[in-house]
Amino acid sequence: MSTPLCRLCGTELEVTFVDLGMSPPCESFLAADELDQGETFYPLHVRICSECLLVQLPAYIPAEEIFSDYAYFSSYSDSWVAHAGRFVEDAIARRGLDDSSFVVEVASNDGYLLQHTIAKGIRSLGIEPAANIAQVANDKGIPTVSRFLGEAVGKTVAQEHGPADLVVANNVFAHVPDIVDFAKGLRALVADDGVVSIEIPHLQRLIEGRLYDTIYHEHFSYLSLLTTQRVLAAAGLTVVDVQELTTHGGSLRTWSVPTERATAPSDDVARVLAAEERAGLHTVEGHQGFADVVAAVRDDLIEFLIDCRRKGAVVAGYGAPGKGNTLLNHCGIRSDLLSFTVDRNPHKHGHFLPGTHIPIRPPEALDEERPDYVLILPWNLREEIAAQLAPLKASGTQLVVPLPALEVLP
Repeated sequence: MSTPLCRLCGTELEVTFVDLGMSPPCESFLAADELDQGETFYPLHVRICSECLLVQLPAYIPAEEIFSDYAYFSSYSDSWVAHAGRFVEDAIARRGLDDSSFVVEVASNDGYLLQHTIAKGIRSLGIEPAANIAQVANDKGIPTVSRFLGEAVGKTVAQEHGPADLVVANNVFAHVPDIVDFAKGLRALVADDGVVSIEIPHLQRLIEGRLYDTIYHEHFSYLSLLTTQRVLAAAGLTVVDVQELTTHGGSLRTWSVPTERATAPSDDVARVLAAEERAGLHTVEGHQGFADVVAAVRDDLIEFLIDCRRKGAVVAGYGAPGKGNTLLNHCGIRSDLLSFTVDRNPHKHGHFLPGTHIPIRPPEALDEERPDYVLILPWNLREEIAAQLAPLKASGTQLVVPLPALEVLP
């Protein structure tokens, strides 16, 4: 196999960031009649470009294969819907959006965010590659087209609907293999006096928080502010402001404008870049050593689960997120250590996790089985989930999160 090339600058990718071995696609849930069939596993070998410093996973699986029919619905997370609502309020205040404005969200999922702009009387359009999810949004009255964004699609949508005052791309920038063409699509969508807002998990927080379960085949790139700037610059967009968020273990929200009208960036841009440089993210060498951190996380979780089994304690999971499947497959955890998991998404009920074949049941199964421990796989939603499980916890079940460090919640 030839050496993969950097998706930003074309340099050969010869430096490893972390290698998690082989894993199936994290959203490839199995029906019962598929359990005795073969599964395809792909490498999770993340590299760093020695020239532009973009940390990236080669496109082992085409994006069309992952996202054309998708099992993740954003609206099943109450806290995520609330986060989107706060973003809309912030964007309205920043940009003075009103009923004469036009907002486009890319990877708009089931309308979890645009429902807030539409409620404000703002003309809105979603662009969602997964046809099944786009249909759900349209059924809810949120205009959505099912397309994969690139420069050509961005130009077509702008011609049909007009340029957007605000283009939103939350937690999708890392999900596209041709990230430069995607960024050019954002530029094509936005008006010359408009703004592009992007949310990305922050590579610095991934490293500091040992959050390696956010590495999976859907995430093609792992971004710092520095590399985000470089990608957007290649598409004619300039970052003028940045906010640090707590979502997904630590994220960045960047605000960008067409380069030809960019003003000097805010002090926060310089501050975040300086923090990244101090953390070593402006050199290849500063990215090294993550493999040892990953091994420690894996060992802690496996030792906990084995100790539970030896004591006769039953452990169930909560959630069936992509990050959970990375964690479970990397650790080699099967149903002998994690009896089952539950999820609020009914589309997953009766199915099994990819690779591990752990069954997915409705949340009510926790009340029926009363496990000794519940392992919260979407640890980024720990407060929301802990609140949901408060009655179960009051009856004696203990809640556990695997990351950033293994913790039995008080």
